[in-house]
Amino acid sequence: MNRSELKKRIEYKDEKRILGEVLGSEKGPTMVIFAGIHGNEKAGVLGSERVLHRIREENFYFKGNVHFILGNIKALNQDVRFRDADLNRIWTRDRMQELKGDSFLMDSETEEQIQIYALLRRILSTERGPFYFLDLHTTSSPSVPFITISDSLNNRKFASYFPVPVVLGIEEYLEGPLLTFINDHGYIALGFEGGQHTDPDSVVNCEYFIWKSMVHSGCLDRKQVPDFDKYRKYFASLCCSHQFFEITYRYDLSNGQDFKMRPDFENFETIQKDQLLAFSQGLEIRADRKGRIFMPLYQKQGEDGFFILRRISRLWLEFSKVARKWKINHFLRLIPGVKQDPENEFILLVNPKTARFMAKDIFHLFGYRQQIYKDDKMHFIKRDRKQTQML
Repeated sequence: MNRSELKKRIEYKDEKRILGEVLGSEKGPTMVIFAGIHGNEKAGVLGSERVLHRIREENFYFKGNVHFILGNIKALNQDVRFRDADLNRIWTRDRMQELKGDSFLMDSETEEQIQIYALLRRILSTERGPFYFLDLHTTSSPSVPFITISDSLNNRKFASYFPVPVVLGIEEYLEGPLLTFINDHGYIALGFEGGQHTDPDSVVNCEYFIWKSMVHSGCLDRKQVPDFDKYRKYFASLCCSHQFFEITYRYDLSNGQDFKMRPDFENFETIQKDQLLAFSQGLEIRADRKGRIFMPLYQKQGEDGFFILRRISRLWLEFSKVARKWKINHFLRLIPGVKQDPENEFILLVNPKTARFMAKDIFHLFGYRQQIYKDDKMHFIKRDRKQTQML
């Protein structure tokens, strides 16, 4: 496969929302794999098609079921990220409540969202699980493959099977991603970024990731996949293998500014404080801290100019794991100005004055992220939670 094939226009049919399904001969886990949530990111779709073709050709023995679901079909057909709204920014609780009524605006992405949501509810109501949700993406900048997760222990555990960089905390900076909505109901949900949009290796990376996911979830025995060790070694040979990072900064483009990233940045590239990164309205944008550049924007659509990452130490990861398992987080409620939301056991309400004196890292340590200001309080949302029924 070459770049021209990735750029080639492919017509996807609205009635073919399910790209393919594998129904196992034994009870087992259920995997749901999304591809093409952004219409200009076709590598996940092509990688999924490769996996499905091989499964049909070689007649693998499966436990459980695997469902491959197309995302934004209309945007895929036009080779654009989205048409009216970003399909990966509209999965908020308030919006899902609105969709139950009849007063919402029925734009292109709303139609796609309603169909995907109906599929999710059907799968969750008819299959036993355990459930694994994967969302395949690519980036506008050159990149090694990496994983993004909400920082729950079950997400961390599954992500650790893949020798690629893992980025925590993206839900603090983005509103309404599909996987955050799924994770809020207690399910394992991983985002996989296979590489740059038109890089043929991105298709291969997505394909490898799918095979490894089916093995580590228990759908397939690794002995059935003769090239499984090749996938593991390939990922392990890339940059930042088995390292965890968290986002410390996001440059927001929601105000429609004229933004231009400096050329040739790659994901996870080290940057220094005061380094020139981009231009906005003709003015220089310089890094206010050192770290690693993450998802610099080299496409027309999008509200994220770039992010900055810092590496998380293994010691911090282990300590936070122990703290959460022993439920030491309950002591946070003893701090003046901190109390549990009476309507949601997973939310801490924090007085803004208290929040100023408590490092955000303390809340992160105990699994609370997605800091939101609402009703004169800071809301910190716990990522580790039991499974609940979808709205």
